[in-house]
Amino acid sequence: MERQSVIVSDPEILGGTPCFRGTRVPAGSLIDYLEAGDTLDEFLDNFPSVSREAAIAALEKAKALLISSR
Repeated sequence: MERQSVIVSDPEILGGTPCFRGTRVPAGSLIDYLEAGDTLDEFLDNFPSVSREAAIAALEKAKALLISSR
């Protein structure tokens, strides 16, 4: 059985924008922070409702999707 995804999309939350489960933090915000050169710790400091485990799980899922699309 697959673990529950840390990223969810609910039309009632931010119009269905994919967010970290249990938060209103868009998943894309993590990518934006990293793309801007910020660290994971800086992201987590600014979004304390996102756990380190959730952020890492999201990055691992993104990596897996990129690798499987090769």
